[in-house]
Amino acid sequence: QVQLAESGGDLVQTGGSLRLSCAADGVAFNRYGMAWFRQAPGKERSFVAAVSRLSFKTNYAHSVKDRFTVSRDNAKNILFLEMNNLKPEDTAAYYCAARVRGDIVSSAARDYDYWGQGTQVTVSP
Repeated sequence: QVQLAESGGDLVQTGGSLRLSCAADGVAFNRYGMAWFRQAPGKERSFVAAVSRLSFKTNYAHSVKDRFTVSRDNAKNILFLEMNNLKPEDTAAYYCAARVRGDIVSSAARDYDYWGQGTQVTVSP
């Protein structure tokens, strides 16, 4: 069982930056592939970024590529999402997720086994 807790969400202006963190507790963090998803009000949860268990592979949604960077610190059991040049359309609750098959980076929510409770990011125009 992996317990995930996101933090770092805030209200920022367009063009601003934020760094989200996801702390993992439980089994060995370096066994799990990790990802960020987001969900805006009235919309389905959508993929943001993913990183394989040893950071050899990453994957990004087209809408955030070149603005967001996913990374992880396996020594500290933490997943990060560095978000730059934020836009109002980035407003959403952001969730981290973990999957047992850690060497594969997947953009499908159904492939992830554990989820955090989310942290809210709001970007004002």
